[in-house]
Amino acid sequence: MSDPSAASIVSTPRVEQPSEMVPATPGQPENAHNEKPRGLLGDAWRDLRRKPLFWISATFIVIFVLMSVFPSLFTSGDPTNGTLSRSRVEPSGDAWFGYDVQGRDVYARVIYGANASIVVSLLSVMGTMLIGGTMGIIAGYKGGWVDAVLSRVADIFFGLPFVLGAIVILTTFNGAGTDNSEWKIKGLVIASLVLLGWPVVMRLMRSSVLATKEADYIVAARAMGAGSGRIILKHLLPNCLAPLLVYGTIMVGSFIGAEATLSFLGIGLKHPVVSWGIMINEAQAYLRPSPFLLFFPSAFLVTAVLSFVMLGEAVREALDPKLR
Repeated sequence: MSDPSAASIVSTPRVEQPSEMVPATPGQPENAHNEKPRGLLGDAWRDLRRKPLFWISATFIVIFVLMSVFPSLFTSGDPTNGTLSRSRVEPSGDAWFGYDVQGRDVYARVIYGANASIVVSLLSVMGTMLIGGTMGIIAGYKGGWVDAVLSRVADIFFGLPFVLGAIVILTTFNGAGTDNSEWKIKGLVIASLVLLGWPVVMRLMRSSVLATKEADYIVAARAMGAGSGRIILKHLLPNCLAPLLVYGTIMVGSFIGAEATLSFLGIGLKHPVVSWGIMINEAQAYLRPSPFLLFFPSAFLVTAVLSFVMLGEAVREALDPKLR
């Protein structure tokens, strides 16, 4: 006997009957009725292209990424060595942003400072999304005691204040008297941000999986014998990524601000790393006689944070059908 459930899924393809040509609707191109239907990402991209906010924020982000990867395209100055005779010389044609206390070119330091801020924030977001997303999708899909254990572990990290936890971690491994290399300092800051940031991503992914795992197409895939791995990778993950993409974009801006805050407090990035937070920390004592030392790195920091936040807002509106 044949399986009636299989017959409802697999059927003999019907023979196409000749049909009359359907004329195009006035005002539409002749091939409008032949266009293929777009998915969620296709509709989102079409909506994003119409938003000036998206193009403005994306342009600034591209500039900051180029500054981070190819700083020599923007300046030929030395960000680490200076001459004391030029200490706190104001902006001029020779130095657009002036010189800092040690006679270093502020413009060159601002350009090279983008590398630390962008690299640290992007790697931190990638690690946070990977760890939190993996734990969230396992907790939401498995349920039961697995969900309970992972949720309680996340609650423990939720109880740690973000700034206080980062201060404890970085003071222990990167405190005064330590002689860490540039990449080790960056790695410690990245590890602290990931360790304290993954619970939010885990909760977000878990709620998305719980709302999706009982959908009809998931039930059909399970009835056809698909394993857990295939269901997660082929069905759950693509349909649960939209909230994570929005949050991840906004989180890049948040981590740029967090890195600058930790560096300003003297426990984040340190010499020989060049960072906007370090520049702000060095300039605070000269705010009144030389305000330009604080203005330029702060302006770049605020612009970078706002660019990622605005991009995340534009992506959120594009992916949410209710906001279109």
